[in-house]
Amino acid sequence: MSRDISPPPLKRQRLVQKPTGPEREQSVSSLRLFSWNINGISPFIQKPITSFFTSDKGIQPPPQASLRDFLQRHDFPDILFLQEVKINPSDTTSLNAVSRAIKRGASEPEANPDYVAHFCLPSDKFNATGFGRKVYGVCSIIRQDFADKYVERMRTVDWDAEGRFSVIETKANLDMQKLAIFNVYMVNGTENAYKDPTTGAVTGTRHTRKLAVHRLLQAEVRELESDGYQVIIAGDINIAVARIDGHPNLRVTPQQHVLNRQDFTSRFLGTSELKASDATATKYVTGTGLDMADTFRSLHPDKKGYSYYPRGRSFGESCDRVDMILCSRSLEARFTEAGMLVTAAERGTSDHVPIFATFHLRNHIGMDDRDHKSSDLQ
Repeated sequence: MSRDISPPPLKRQRLVQKPTGPEREQSVSSLRLFSWNINGISPFIQKPITSFFTSDKGIQPPPQASLRDFLQRHDFPDILFLQEVKINPSDTTSLNAVSRAIKRGASEPEANPDYVAHFCLPSDKFNATGFGRKVYGVCSIIRQDFADKYVERMRTVDWDAEGRFSVIETKANLDMQKLAIFNVYMVNGTENAYKDPTTGAVTGTRHTRKLAVHRLLQAEVRELESDGYQVIIAGDINIAVARIDGHPNLRVTPQQHVLNRQDFTSRFLGTSELKASDATATKYVTGTGLDMADTFRSLHPDKKGYSYYPRGRSFGESCDRVDMILCSRSLEARFTEAGMLVTAAERGTSDHVPIFATFHLRNHIGMDDRDHKSSDLQ
């Protein structure tokens, strides 16, 4: 892969030096968030994910619990969002296996944190029935001490029955503002029929549903912000928003994909058009939308980086940045790093790679303290 697609990592810099890993207590007011469309949970619970890869020297790594290994390798983040877990809602065996896979192992130090998993799986009997109902679904994996101290409640949204949206709502205290953190797996627009989830009557296409979801999610975010929440949206957006986010080109056909992109950028990033006529422009005009901040693009305005690598092609031959972490504009001064993990070991068996962002959320931090420091792609 060329350097502009996957440059070598640079040394991480952060706004403040903070402890990480098991010794990091939740009184330290940061939020480390990872998100990953894993394209099916089975490889993670049937055998260790590390068994799929070899090291650069061709040596097979020792077997380790896959999800737990990911969490430990990344210093036990506060949250790991998974999309497209593909678990049948009645499959309690797989649900329990995920919960076991994220628990502290018997051989681990007691200081290592535990995690809890929350699932949102499809109940729609008309639009989520394929593959033995092993479609869609999201899982929110939360560090237990973070959940105990900050999480007020976990919930879904009443306008989704496909298992695509899960929301963490946090308490407001001296360490952290009141947050609503969305785990999202946005609809992929196609010409396939969309049916009313109650009656089964065809009401449009998956493009129609995608646009409706944009509108419904925008309204949900707006209401939360009016109630004093600062909002983070993380997951598979299923849209590459600008020319810089598509390689070798941004998708422009069929025309409905262009309209979907314009609708998303207008509602969430503030405009349906880029600020300049230059096709590589990445700044957005504030408009009537939510004017959310795109963590990766804010920290890396000119950098090419991609999260989706379709199968059937050489890695990096065709790719898009369709996975994103967005946040309320009021949080723009608070995120300190954002990127994606593109090495073979991190990609796993999915056609997406993990993305991440870190927020510094101490309530008394001044807006004049903004000094974005960020990690590069890894």
